[in-house]
Amino acid sequence: MTLCTGADLGRIRARRCPGFIDPHTHAGSDLASGDKARRANLPFAFQGVTTVVVGNDGDGKPEISELAKNARSAGIGTNVAYLAGLGPIREAVLGKANRAPSPDELAQMKQITRSAMCEGAWGLSAGLYYVPQNYASSEEVIALAKVAAEFNGYYDTHLRDESTYNITVTGAVNEAISIGRAADIPVHISHIKALGPAVWGHSTKMIAAIEQAQASGIRITADQYPWEASGTRISNALVPRWALEGGLNGLRARLNSAETRATIRQEMLGGLERRGGADKLLITGLLGHTHVEVGKTLAELARATDREPVDAAIDVLMTGDARVASFNMSPSDIAAFAHKEWVVTGSDGSNGHPRKYASFPKAYRDLVVNSSTMDMARFIRRSSGQTADIIGLRDRGYLKKGFAADIVIFDPDAFAPVATYQSPRELSVGVRHLLVNGVPMIADGDYTGALPGAPLLHEVICIGSINRIQYSAEPIAKVQPNMP
Repeated sequence: MTLCTGADLGRIRARRCPGFIDPHTHAGSDLASGDKARRANLPFAFQGVTTVVVGNDGDGKPEISELAKNARSAGIGTNVAYLAGLGPIREAVLGKANRAPSPDELAQMKQITRSAMCEGAWGLSAGLYYVPQNYASSEEVIALAKVAAEFNGYYDTHLRDESTYNITVTGAVNEAISIGRAADIPVHISHIKALGPAVWGHSTKMIAAIEQAQASGIRITADQYPWEASGTRISNALVPRWALEGGLNGLRARLNSAETRATIRQEMLGGLERRGGADKLLITGLLGHTHVEVGKTLAELARATDREPVDAAIDVLMTGDARVASFNMSPSDIAAFAHKEWVVTGSDGSNGHPRKYASFPKAYRDLVVNSSTMDMARFIRRSSGQTADIIGLRDRGYLKKGFAADIVIFDPDAFAPVATYQSPRELSVGVRHLLVNGVPMIADGDYTGALPGAPLLHEVICIGSINRIQYSAEPIAKVQPNMP
């Protein structure tokens, strides 16, 4: 088995490696778009990524067969693997209700989960921080995770708390461990972090809890993006969860009540403190009918409108919402997680943040080139084969005879991010060639126009039916000993 090899591309010193695999993206809407350019998934391809996982944070639609059929029919650039999300599963039965399911309702939710797994989902994802998923108890999640475990799936979780919002980040790690233990399912923590000054340094306690769980037999891993700023919305960053019941319309109705507005405002002040202050929130995109200047911090917006930052944020929410880059991570915590053997590269790639376009080359630059704290082999493994092993992909992630020919050839001197917080939609550089299922998608640094990606479905046997859907309707090129 070969992890990565040198390649002679004329005068270019290059590395031929297995295509990178991103375990946490928000590329689903791009891959389902009517726009071929979006379906090509170039922000990821130019990072060397040949396979993306979608449905993270509990957002994954459980209709996996339909998603896969549409992807095959329309054509996609990269491969895609699907997770079934707690959010759509719960809402299909309970709507957005803030209550526990009845036994009959829980049985319906379990059946939806079972159907999704039968159709090829690789696991169950949850975003327990987000409304209405935050209404789900640990016991409710365990019940669904047990179903995913029956099919050798994994549990992918955005922790209930990454800071001090409710049970604290350490408490949320312990909840994830408890779910894994009770459901007997591998746990994968999304974008592991300690968010905000109040929990800076808590990486030590989080790592200790995880490694103690691993020593007891719990299978637990995590992914991480290499940025000090997370990407979120003002509503998610600052507004208390109870105030978002009913979505933004419900929030606005509460803000129109003077008494309730005062309570929400006070709790939003706590959110600002938790995030490190208004100067740590950079506006990167607008939603709804909001009209404010992108590229300014919330503090700058407040000064320009002669408002307190919390009131400027409320003004935004009364007409829409805004995407923000939230500078709330400590470099020492980022480094502590990055060098654990159970942490892999991920992007959490979404609009308005450079992580969608540049996480893999930035991790390479930060860890391998600029600090020399990680060797090339470790970076490649944490970006490809190790991630394939976590997901369960049997023929991806390694340069091995008989494996799918997902290959990236990049110039180690030129491989670098271009996207920034101010210009987040810039393609990365340094990938010379990219093969997806043996088909050139990038050649000599340029996109070829091909859409060679395929839906990668988890093959399982179900009672009453057999899911034997292949990764592609067409034969897939395999790695051969003499491939370039």
